[in-house]
Amino acid sequence: MANRTMLNETSYHGAGAVSAIPGELKARGLKKPLVCCGPSILKHGVVAKVTDQLDAEGIAYEIFSDIKANPTIENVQAGVAAYKAAGADCIVAIGGGSPMDTSKAIGIIINNPEFADVRSLEGTADTKKPCVPIIAVPTTAGTAAEVTINYVITDVERRRKFVCVDPHDMPIVAVVDPEMMDSMPKGLTASTGMDALTHAIEGYTTKAAWEMTDMFHLKAIELISKNLRGAVAGTKEGREGMALGQYIAGMGFSNVGLGIAHSMAHTLGAVYDTPHGVACAMMLPIVMEYNADCTGERYREIARAMGVQGVDSMSQAEYRKAAVDAVRKLSEDVGIPSKLEALKEEDLPFLAESAYNDACRPGNPKDTSVEDLTALFRKLM
Repeated sequence: MANRTMLNETSYHGAGAVSAIPGELKARGLKKPLVCCGPSILKHGVVAKVTDQLDAEGIAYEIFSDIKANPTIENVQAGVAAYKAAGADCIVAIGGGSPMDTSKAIGIIINNPEFADVRSLEGTADTKKPCVPIIAVPTTAGTAAEVTINYVITDVERRRKFVCVDPHDMPIVAVVDPEMMDSMPKGLTASTGMDALTHAIEGYTTKAAWEMTDMFHLKAIELISKNLRGAVAGTKEGREGMALGQYIAGMGFSNVGLGIAHSMAHTLGAVYDTPHGVACAMMLPIVMEYNADCTGERYREIARAMGVQGVDSMSQAEYRKAAVDAVRKLSEDVGIPSKLEALKEEDLPFLAESAYNDACRPGNPKDTSVEDLTALFRKLM
């Protein structure tokens, strides 16, 4: 079977990379972007680092910031209306996963209007046309949404998140500038960083993993393990290392899928509005313990990439425990809680059923069940 790999047409990495955006727009004949972002980074001047570049080059744009964390169907539909009203011909998406995911859905619906209900995009929708051109500028070091074919939308009415996987939604340009991440508070740096680690570990252990994606994922695990603590502490080196590590993780998992840590995190986000990175970080060591007997020697390489010494002299049980312990220690060091106080026993059946139906679940290395997922959720109580 052939292994497909999809990446951006172009990506820029390093401090000052946002200066390339006007040139990319002009080179592609694009006249007016809709700048999609969240209200917080607009208020605190982060978006201005990009719009100042557009102003300097005389590029017209309009801003759409009606995007909440865990973006909703309504956010997407409002964005589609804003795009049309602006007379835009492309999108510059600035932010974390929420603006990126919203932008992908907007871009898909503009060129595939038969999916305007948004719900019909769940799973692998049969869209016919690529989305409008997107230049993606991450402000968090975690989601890698700038280099993935995935996006996640919240259905408030049905109390669930749904995953959309579509090769037509890949941003044409990713601009990974660590200076855009300078304003991230410690908690957000920690949670998005643990989301990135979850991407790398789940991508490395998923059923579809292969040599090329293994290369990406192991390097990402190494970079994240080495740099996340520093990034949370605010060091320049830590921020730069995380910016690169999370992108490399995205190069891998976007092409092979994830597992139940993500399917369960999506459910917690939909029901309790739990920040996605926090939910992933809480679930990851629990899921790793559950999956261990279906991972061969992969936990040895995870432990090695995380800096654990002496893994070659360890038994299988020892290096598997060492890998889980290393993940748990990193999560603790950056301040991620291990329990979810909002979780209620009476919600467990709905949570488990929703996680089982999530698009990420089939990629898990161990086949699971609603009963198993219920037991795993209970470990957060």
